[in-house]
Amino acid sequence: MTEHTDSQFRIERDSMGDRQIAGSVYYGIQTLRAIENFPISGIKPLATYVDAGLIIKKATAIVNGELNCIPQDISQAIVQATDEILAGKFRDQFVVDVYQAGAGTSHHMNINEVLANRALEILGEEKGNYKRVSPNDHVNYGQSTNDVIPTAIRIGGLLALSKTLHPALEKAIASLENKAVEFQDIVKSGRTHLQDAVPVRLGENFRAWAQILTEHQNRIYTASGDLMVLGLGGSAAGTGLNTHPLYRARVVEVLSELIDTPLEPAPHLMAAMQSMAPFVNVSGALRNLAQDLVKISHDLRLMDSGPKTGLKEIQLPPVQPGSSIMPGKYNPVMAEMTSMVCFQVMGYDSAIALAAQAGQLELNVMMPLIAYNLIHSIEILGNTIAVLTERCIEGITANKERCLAYAEGSLALVTALNTHIGYLNAAAVARESLETGKSLRQIVLERGLMNEAELATVLNLEQMSAILPLSRESKQID
Repeated sequence: MTEHTDSQFRIERDSMGDRQIAGSVYYGIQTLRAIENFPISGIKPLATYVDAGLIIKKATAIVNGELNCIPQDISQAIVQATDEILAGKFRDQFVVDVYQAGAGTSHHMNINEVLANRALEILGEEKGNYKRVSPNDHVNYGQSTNDVIPTAIRIGGLLALSKTLHPALEKAIASLENKAVEFQDIVKSGRTHLQDAVPVRLGENFRAWAQILTEHQNRIYTASGDLMVLGLGGSAAGTGLNTHPLYRARVVEVLSELIDTPLEPAPHLMAAMQSMAPFVNVSGALRNLAQDLVKISHDLRLMDSGPKTGLKEIQLPPVQPGSSIMPGKYNPVMAEMTSMVCFQVMGYDSAIALAAQAGQLELNVMMPLIAYNLIHSIEILGNTIAVLTERCIEGITANKERCLAYAEGSLALVTALNTHIGYLNAAAVARESLETGKSLRQIVLERGLMNEAELATVLNLEQMSAILPLSRESKQID
């Protein structure tokens, strides 16, 4: 209920009493109480999460209108209100802190109240006239926080993946493949344990990274399949109380159309409400990606180290001055930023795991934390990969001469001699080279272990660094 005192304020009532609310705002009394109760972080709900909730409300309004559960004019007004907000209006009205009431009731009611008040305006009524359009009885008809919020996490995750992470991964993989072709003929020293190893191709380093990201993208695609199974329609406890018999299946159909993704109703609504396993699964795939991204970013920094006292096999494009005191210094800041974001994603994954096991009986009340951490992880990973690709990977150049010098000077070349002079002879040659500074080639010739023609064949760097093709022929063993 609402009373209007003047144009600047209105009085709204709930079961706890009356409160004065600014006449200009579209949220209502329950949102106001949440603002007062949770002045925690100042972090407002992610835009993608808000979008997910709005899309759900649009779908439910359409279906409840079709099924005559709410009047047609109210259904249409709610749909129009959601479309306006999805197009960019009234975005400042979603104000509840990320750390809030368990299960997400405060954020959920924030959406219900904003949509109800905008629908009232569309119908020519004043904001707060909830007898005409109610946040609970109309916008939220047949719904509960307990089935809407887990569905919003699913929809929000799918939206974030399709808009942010997957496009960024695809572009990064393509860029790494392009660099692999560009650098394919450059021979460099391999390194294991940060010590000299047999020669490799610089191009294969980049091709390996492309393959790593491709495999992670496939893992994420597989994990995200869990997000397409929705418990919407379960209402308060998974029983479907206060919903139309046709609502559950129809609302999933409409949602599928709205986000152009094949969704399906959960086989057991109570299970879908209680278990946070789908979110843990996707978060785990994100953490796995983050861990390899840290490794790749550290590799880029090592290979670019220097310029005079490090490896400097590649040059990362300078994007900003690197020091407030040392002129001419440029740092691998894009790779550094990547690692920091990945560490944050790993932390979010740990928090999601803790929150997921903290449910009791018919509900997990830690869903607001899971929602923020999961969707934010997807988006910051996607944004990070996008700028790393654009402002770092695409501009990498190779120092071919330094790569070759390291490869030719590596003691690990002696490995190629094993099958020709034996492991012990090869170890003795390596030890003498390290002690005297003589080349492996010179020592082998001096000891008469091989002739020049044989050495030229065995110590052919291009041949040694080429990856052997995978043979798909099978041989019958008698």
